[in-house]
Amino acid sequence: MSLSSQVTGLLPRRRSVAVRVGNIEVGGDAPVVVQSMTNTDTADIAATTKQVAELARAGSELVRITVNTPEAAAAVPHIRERLDMMGTSVPLIGDFHYNGHQLLGAEPACAEALAKYRINPGNVGFGRKRDVQFSTIIDFALRYAKPVRIGVNWGSLDQSLVTALMDENHVRTEPWDAARVAREALIRSALDSAARAEELGLTHDRILLSCKVSGVQELIAVYRDLASRCDYALHLGLTEAGMGSKGIVASSAALSVLLQEGIGDTIRISLTPEPGESRTREVIVAQELLQTMGLRAFTPLVTACPGCGRTTSSLFQELAKTVQEHVRAKMPEWRIKYDGVENLTLAVMGCVVNGPGESKHADIGISLPGTGEAPAAPVFIDGVRNVTLRGENIARDFVGIIEDYVSRKYMARH
Repeated sequence: MSLSSQVTGLLPRRRSVAVRVGNIEVGGDAPVVVQSMTNTDTADIAATTKQVAELARAGSELVRITVNTPEAAAAVPHIRERLDMMGTSVPLIGDFHYNGHQLLGAEPACAEALAKYRINPGNVGFGRKRDVQFSTIIDFALRYAKPVRIGVNWGSLDQSLVTALMDENHVRTEPWDAARVAREALIRSALDSAARAEELGLTHDRILLSCKVSGVQELIAVYRDLASRCDYALHLGLTEAGMGSKGIVASSAALSVLLQEGIGDTIRISLTPEPGESRTREVIVAQELLQTMGLRAFTPLVTACPGCGRTTSSLFQELAKTVQEHVRAKMPEWRIKYDGVENLTLAVMGCVVNGPGESKHADIGISLPGTGEAPAAPVFIDGVRNVTLRGENIARDFVGIIEDYVSRKYMARH
């Protein structure tokens, strides 16, 4: 499902130029694309291949990898080859800082294997070397027909540009405040770099832009301004969002406002993983953000009540978790086998107050008994009461009903 103003409350999608990144289209009429980034040492071919594959299976449509050393650059084509052998076609994006011009030159197989280059104009080079090194990377993008994301970051702005804008501000009749000058520096860095890339021969449809900051309101302000001043495809992300609920809330707060306004062609939720936590969580959060906003459908989501004094049993909580984990685990198989299964809606409710009503609104819903209610769990299918479950095997039986419904309801792909 692509962005559409037909979804209540959504503003029309900002019209951007479509960019082809490997087998994925970003911008234009394409839906908002989910991407992520590995945190392995790219020189470790086995570990990086494994994590890229995990991210792709979770639903990441683009995966960015760090290319910071000769060893990492040399590993990239081997990672690509192993992924292809596994049947994982997810495009790889090379993240370059400081020495990208050298690495691409020394490892042509790396330059070829990557689907896109990401460069930061704030640290592509310094002083007189900046333009030469920027030009060199663009030359490689031209040689290998690769798109480029020009990704400006709050923490690594081109200080010479900041100084020039501050000098301009001093002579204004009504000087801007410091925050506005900083936002203008971000935007100008991106737009000036894009203009320079086009002067060097990179076409408009091979350029994407991002201007990342770590503050919610600053990000919204920057992208609103940037979106009004260009038609390049835009990558959204709150940089250094943080860990756990803080990172999820901050990213969701910023990106949902922009997406609601039709701004953004690809997103990443930059979460700091908890120790031992899977990197795939940022992919799941990005998917759930887009799906709960009605912008795309990725996997069946489970509606479940939060619980109250009427639901002292934890049965509905355990069942909701079981069902959510089951459908997410099955989606890689279902996505290949069935058409439209990602739109399935499920409900696991905990008592008679809202249970039957919510269950009827879902494709499949179950209303578990609350405190003091009869030990029976009616199941509703397509709004009609179908069966009542009892006993110790409710979870097994309900998952079986879901499996049967999916096999009957959704057309098998050929």
